[in-house]
Amino acid sequence: MLIGALLTAIGIVALVVGGGIHFTNHEKIPHDGSVKVTVPQEKVISIPPLVGALAMAGGIVLMVLAARK
Repeated sequence: MLIGALLTAIGIVALVVGGGIHFTNHEKIPHDGSVKVTVPQEKVISIPPLVGALAMAGGIVLMVLAARK
C-alpha cells in the first residue's frame, strides 16, 4: 500500500512539474593563481509526462490490489 501511495505521489509531481526540474550548478574552473572562478550552469532533469502517468497509474493499481486483500 505504501509503495502504491509513493508511486502515485511521484506520478502526480511528475505531471505537475511538466517538462522537467531546473536547477543551477556552480562549477569551479581550473586555473592558476589565487582567484577562484565559478561558472553557473543551468541543468534540467527531464521527466516525460508518459513516465508520470505510468507511475501514477501503477501506484493506483498497487493500492487497489492491496485494498482487496
